[in-house]
Amino acid sequence: DLVRSVFVFPQESKTAHVQVTAELKQPLDNFTVCLRSFTDLTRPYSLFSYATEKQSNEILLFKPKPGQYELAVGDKFLHFTVPISLGESEHVCVSWESSTGIVGFWFNGKPWPRKGLQKGYTVGVPASILLGQDQDSFGGSFDAQQSFVGEISSVYMWDTGITNSEVLSAMNDNPGQTPIFGWRNFPYEMVGEVYLKP
Repeated sequence: DLVRSVFVFPQESKTAHVQVTAELKQPLDNFTVCLRSFTDLTRPYSLFSYATEKQSNEILLFKPKPGQYELAVGDKFLHFTVPISLGESEHVCVSWESSTGIVGFWFNGKPWPRKGLQKGYTVGVPASILLGQDQDSFGGSFDAQQSFVGEISSVYMWDTGITNSEVLSAMNDNPGQTPIFGWRNFPYEMVGEVYLKP
């Protein structure tokens, strides 16, 4: 149980990341990813990267600059514009459903206008899932200039959509639905210089 703990990525690197060791058995027609991050980076960085052998940007949650998030599904990208917050942690959730392609996005618990991406697509398995680096190949090819520096916590992934109230529950590390993996039962391996701290 990692509640009240954070992963600290102390410096720019092309090695440091957290590998999520959950094994997904089934391809995904729906997913939700939530996490909290705390950083003062202004350059681009990767938060959550889900790669398969065929597609390095199967799912990517990326921050190209302050005030903007990017979500990739199957290497197609959507942008969401958010307030620029200095010295505050940011909680985001993204959800996607194949049947409509609709993407939900929540920033600090608040829903943003929905958009669409990759209708009819299926997210593949097996996956290499990691925090803090952008995979340009399966499990590797990192670019230090896209590495995360700061703190990441409260990471959850579901194979379903999510409601506004469930987003708030996830923000408080008390999710109603059982996730594929989550902060209360988080399977991980730290690689390179990453620390788990209270």
